[in-house]
Order: sequence, then structure tokens, then C-alpha cells
Amino acid sequence: MSLGSGGVTHALRRTFTTTRGRVFALLCLVYFITYVDRVNLSTLAPLMATDLHLDNVELGFALSSFGYTYALFQILGGMTADRLGARRTLVLCGIVWTVGTLLTGFVGGLLSLVLARLLLGVGEGATFPAATTAMTRWVPTAERGYAQGVVHSCSRLANTVTPPLVVLMATYFGWRGTFMALAAVSLCWIVVWGLYFRDEPSAHPGCTPEELAELPAPRKSAGGPSDATPWAALLRGMLPTTLVYFCYNWTLWLYVTWLPSYFVKAQGLNIKESAFFAFGVFGAGVVGDALGGIWADRIYRRTNDLARARRTVIVVSLLGSMVCLLPVLFVHELAVVALCLSGAFFFLELTVGPIWAIPMDVAPKHAGTASGIMNTGSAIAGIVSPLAFGVIAQLSGSYALPFVGSIALLLVGAVLAWRGLPRGEVTASKAASSLSPTGVPGNAV
Repeated sequence: MSLGSGGVTHALRRTFTTTRGRVFALLCLVYFITYVDRVNLSTLAPLMATDLHLDNVELGFALSSFGYTYALFQILGGMTADRLGARRTLVLCGIVWTVGTLLTGFVGGLLSLVLARLLLGVGEGATFPAATTAMTRWVPTAERGYAQGVVHSCSRLANTVTPPLVVLMATYFGWRGTFMALAAVSLCWIVVWGLYFRDEPSAHPGCTPEELAELPAPRKSAGGPSDATPWAALLRGMLPTTLVYFCYNWTLWLYVTWLPSYFVKAQGLNIKESAFFAFGVFGAGVVGDALGGIWADRIYRRTNDLARARRTVIVVSLLGSMVCLLPVLFVHELAVVALCLSGAFFFLELTVGPIWAIPMDVAPKHAGTASGIMNTGSAIAGIVSPLAFGVIAQLSGSYALPFVGSIALLLVGAVLAWRGLPRGEVTASKAASSLSPTGVPGNAV
């Protein structure tokens, strides 16, 4: 997946012709599936709210409940992946989120819906940290931004296609049958992943010497003294990144959980029309995810400075999204609002590739734990942001007012990114992961 001249096309071509490419395709697929299972509720919320007799506050609580267990299992899941490997961790995670999705089709009210979403959060909480552990082994350093950008663009592709897809499925199967069908898709992925993936590329019978030469050196067996998790170093080093990621995710979760309802209730569309507009908005995010990772990698190749490459893209991303959101507060014309929301989401998603590459840069032996620390910021935002939107919309009667918080936090995130993201060594401890003073990977954990 080299990203030199013609590199992106070359990378895509090799995805299905090499072992490394097929592993990467499976990772892309799990990001897609988990986001379908994550956002299907928001798309079907208008139907479910009517059948289950939920008001905006109750619906906001149900939408946010996923985030409680999702937050709890971020670090724990990352630690598990670092110790047990991504293969076993993702199989276990997949079983749990599949059951959570299935049970959503059987809910009878607010309590059972919340319990099903909590179970879904348990399964998906460890998924992205575990996938990051896998990418640390299977992706070269110079392609980490690209890899993270593409896998997350698959999650945004899920955001894009889920509204029309699940509305179509609900037309034939009902909203209950839709959840059951999506659970079956997850189960298929679990089987393929467990049979094909290996934690170390060198242990995979299909991995050629040429592929192995491009990848990081095999990791030593876990459990020795050098593999002890450097908690103080990781927490201190990842805290600024976690805060930035919280600011980013506050807006992301508004899109993921409330966008279809926003188009229905604020713009007067029906559920099919809202799915069409949500498709366009989320489609802009697919492009933003991929471009953010590619742009960050190009800056790195030009400057040989990982920290600068990550920081530059993230700051531009958050400021651009903030500027695009401002008109939503004052403009009511549907076409203009949809365009502004699409532009804001495009810029927002430029952040994803570079920020998810940071844990891989600073702690390759503990990338699951480091990414779990960072993604806790996402999980906390996932708890607070949807609920805050529902409460503000319920009390004020405005579906534009909740975006004020997003605009403020995007500005805060940009300032934190410029000043706080890792620029050099994360810690002086020999046990901790580090970047050399130039931003080039040094002796990492």
C-alpha cells in the first residue's frame, strides 16, 4: 500500500491481491459494520419513538446509553487486545455486539432498549482499539494516516448508506426485522475474521517475504517486564489528544444520533426524505476521512515530522468545520442548511486519520491501550452530546440551538490541537513510547 506516485490507486489495487490487503479489507469491513449497528437506531428513531411512546428526552437517553459501556470498555478493551491479540479480542467483541443488535429487535420499551444499547456498547467499546492494535502490526509507519483515514471512511460510508438502507429494509421487514438481519451480517464477519486473521503477519501462511519486509518487526511475546503497561506515561501523553478527540466527537455524535430527526422535525421532511439528505451529508464525511489521512501522510513524507503532519490537518479540520456550522444557526433554507452541514462534516472528518495514527506513532507496543485512552473522549462525548441535544431541543423547541455547543467546542479543540498534541517525546521514561525531537519515531514501546 505504498503512497508514493500513484500510491493511492496502487494501494486500492493491492487490497484484494495480497494478504496484507485482505486483512486491511476485513478491518475496513468491521468499521463499516459496527457503524451500521451503531447508527441504525438514529435512522429508525422516528418509527421506534412512535411505537415505543418515547419523547425527545427519553429518545436522547436511549441514543446516549450506548456511550456508557462504550466508554467503560475502551481502555479495558485496548489492554485486552495488546495482551491477547486483536484476533481473539475482535471475535469476542463481535459476538457481544451481534447479540446487542439482535436484542434491539425485541425491545418493548425504554428500559429494554437502553439495556440492548448498553450491550452493544460493551461489544463495540473494544473494537476500534483492537483494530488499531492489528493495524500497528499490519500497516507500515508511513501509511498509518492513510490506513486510519480509509478504515474510518468506511465507518462514514456506513453513516451514508445506513439511512436509506435501513429505511428500505424496514419497509420490507419492519424495524424489528431490520435489526435481526443486521445481526446476521455481523455474525458472518466474525467467522471470516477468526479463520483468516493472525496477530503477527509472520504467522500468516499467505504473507510473502516481500510483504513482511514492508511491515514493522514482529513483536516479542507479551508478558515480559518490557511489556508492562506504562500507565503514567500513556495517560500523560494521550490526555491532550483525548481532549481534542472529545471536542471532535461532540459534533460527530450530533450527526450520528440526531441528523435524521433534525431533518424530520426541523425541516419538515418525512423519514424517506430525511434519509436522502442524511445520505448526502454523510457522503461528504467519507471523502473527508480518506483525504485527511492521505494529506497527513504527504506532509510527513515532505517534512519527516509526524507531529507536525498530524497537528496541521487536525487544526484545519476543526476550524473549517466550525466555520461551516455557523450559518446553520441563522439560515432556514433547506438546500443551504444541507450544504453547510455537508461542508462541516467534510472538514470534521479530516481529523480522523491523523488523530487515530497518533497512538500508533507514540506507543506501537501499547497502541490498543493508547487508542482506548483517546477513544474514551469519543465515548464520553457519545454519552453527553446526544442527551444534551435532546434536552435543549425539548426545552427550547429549536433544533439549531444545540449546534452552538459544537461551534464552541470545535474552536476549543483546534486550540488544544495546536498547543497540546505530542510534538516530541511523550515521556522521558524508558518504558514509555516516544517520538524523537524531530517527530520521527524513536525507540517506541
